[in-house]
Amino acid sequence: MRNVELVKYIYEKFKHGDAQSILAAFAPDVEFRLAEGHPYQPCGRPWVGKDALTQHFFTKAGPEWDWSIALDTVHEMGDTVVVEGRYKAVYKPTGKALDAQVCHVWQFKNGTVKSFHQYVDTAQLQEVMAHS
Repeated sequence: MRNVELVKYIYEKFKHGDAQSILAAFAPDVEFRLAEGHPYQPCGRPWVGKDALTQHFFTKAGPEWDWSIALDTVHEMGDTVVVEGRYKAVYKPTGKALDAQVCHVWQFKNGTVKSFHQYVDTAQLQEVMAHS
């Protein structure tokens, strides 16, 4: 599977909450980094490895969000895929909607995801996730 096809496959699996299929596409030592200021990891430090990713991201984000991503532009440059798009989501604990521009940088090695880096409007994300 080409890198672009694998990214699109991962987005489809994420939409359906299929963490196991997503994790299968990741290298054992995958580096997963959310945007600085993201409520799940404000410092922007990456999680390394599937266990850390599962513990700190999938177990939180999975039950808390109904979401999709609309892909606007996908750039493939060798072992790097850059995706520009929009998150459209509802944060279940607050019922607030998110409609945010997003950019993801995917890096591949030997046909698996070596790293993922998200850039998103974290001020909007914090507002949506803020409890009244």
